[in-house]
Amino acid sequence: MQAQLNIYNSNASWLTRQFTIEYTALFDCILPTLERLKLPVPLGGTSNHFPRDVLDEAGGWDPFNVTEDADLGIRLARSGWHVGVLPSSTWEEAPSTFCVWFGQRTRWLKGWMQTYLVHMREPRHKRRELGARRFVGLQVLMGGLILSAFVHPWFYILLAFNHRQGRLLSAPESVLGRSLLWIGIFNLIVGYLSAIWPGTAASARRGWLRLSAHAVLMPLYWLAISLAAYKALWQLASAPFYWDKTQHSARAAGSVPGESASPPL
Repeated sequence: MQAQLNIYNSNASWLTRQFTIEYTALFDCILPTLERLKLPVPLGGTSNHFPRDVLDEAGGWDPFNVTEDADLGIRLARSGWHVGVLPSSTWEEAPSTFCVWFGQRTRWLKGWMQTYLVHMREPRHKRRELGARRFVGLQVLMGGLILSAFVHPWFYILLAFNHRQGRLLSAPESVLGRSLLWIGIFNLIVGYLSAIWPGTAASARRGWLRLSAHAVLMPLYWLAISLAAYKALWQLASAPFYWDKTQHSARAAGSVPGESASPPL
């Protein structure tokens, strides 16, 4: 069982607000959906509950994976176990400065890359273990997350290049070119909306309407994630087992939403 994690210091900075929206979408919307569809659920690292014999059967935590929780979630799925989501909130602190956030996110992305590479060493065997539906779910969830982090900034690089060449607002002359342009615009709009909507809806469901409005700035947050992804790729090759410790501060009394009358801003 995985509890729903969330952030108690969302009003500390722009980064913590984006972090809170991201966590709220992940643990309030995405993981419960994965549970209902019985797809692999990457564990969140905090408030995991399972029988000791199940943990031993799955091999325990991988001491060489820097996101051992996500790896364990995939191995549980490979062993035929199902991860459920508890309808309770466990409150965590989000990094409020870019340096601390960047180090943490680099480690996370490196660990997700490690997890994906380890579990895809024998794709045919993994497909037999997971079944076709859960195998595809693994590709979309873990593989898609990593790939999107690498690809996202190149869209803006291409925009900047076309602007420099004076072709930013000019339509292609050929029918095929115009068709590809409209397909690209459609994918862009639908892609952004499908990613921003869960964060907006999940935050609003918790009553955090002012916070949900910040979801429109998520594309900027994703650019920072992409920067961390490229550093994670370099670390994967140069220092795969390096663990960048996340600095935390002491929690002030009343900082958890459940202890205060006012929710995060």
